[in-house]
Amino acid sequence: MTFPLYNFISRLLLFGMITWNYTRVEEFILRGLTSQPNMQIVLFLIFLTCYVISLIGNIFIIFISSASSRLHTPMYVFVSHLSFLDIWYTSSIVPKMLINFLSVRKSISFYGCVTQMCIHLSLGGTECYLLLAMAYDRYAAICSPLHYTTIMHPVLCIKMATGSWIGGILNSLIHSVFALQLPFCGPNVINHFFCEVPSVLELACADASLNKTVIFFCAILVVMGPFLLILITYGYIISNIIKISTSVGRRKAFSTCASHIIVVSLFYGTALFMYMRPGSTHVSNQDKMATLFYSVVTPMLNPLIYTLRNKDVKVALVDIARKIKLSGKVFEQ
Repeated sequence: MTFPLYNFISRLLLFGMITWNYTRVEEFILRGLTSQPNMQIVLFLIFLTCYVISLIGNIFIIFISSASSRLHTPMYVFVSHLSFLDIWYTSSIVPKMLINFLSVRKSISFYGCVTQMCIHLSLGGTECYLLLAMAYDRYAAICSPLHYTTIMHPVLCIKMATGSWIGGILNSLIHSVFALQLPFCGPNVINHFFCEVPSVLELACADASLNKTVIFFCAILVVMGPFLLILITYGYIISNIIKISTSVGRRKAFSTCASHIIVVSLFYGTALFMYMRPGSTHVSNQDKMATLFYSVVTPMLNPLIYTLRNKDVKVALVDIARKIKLSGKVFEQ
């Protein structure tokens, strides 16, 4: 008896082997953001700075969330997952982009391109579902504050976070299976700064209309679906905030959602612009800027959004600093 999972994996490998037999392209050339040599160094310095800030900020979020007992809450469990995701999300693009800024030949191998595409799709899909889980957490905190700890118990948090990662991986798997069935036998210049699926499909030596349709319908499930559920969730949240009798209470309730609203607006605004256009060609400079924003800029801003205006993080920092100071005194004695 053959297990269903074994059958699925076997078919996936078969798809890949069939495609590789027809593949003549061994590498792709990334056109990048600009062809002006003088701008390459400037862009290198800008994105190197963004990348370092992103790494430091997200590592800081993970550290403080695990080090401070004050932040051992469902909200910061999801924020830690988001920070971990953003580290790899931006790392799947920026290092190669930085290398290409300083290289004469801005190439990436065929397998490197497929790997980058899979990782980016997986992490992007995971972020969509993770932001939905965070919206539900805010709904439970504001609409059912007395039952919050009962609703958002640790097991549910783990299930929601795990489900987000599984959903992102499945999204990547679907696109990868369809993309690997296409032959890439001629053109190899990608009009982008990384291997994004729509731009790679433009180089296929066969009709990619089915792939573009799959992109559109997957975007409905992975991008548009969670986004609409987030909007519905915030509709209930806002209606409950309006019912709060005091302005101080309303302000406090809204402040607990403000960071998440900003993050959702930044991420979904550009993601919807990129993927909710059936059958269109995704190679314009506007598309590059949109991709740059949600793939590089947003992961850099997320830690700042969740720390600069968050009282819990500030108090947790003070507590950690006090503990470090006390431990230092004990060590000296």
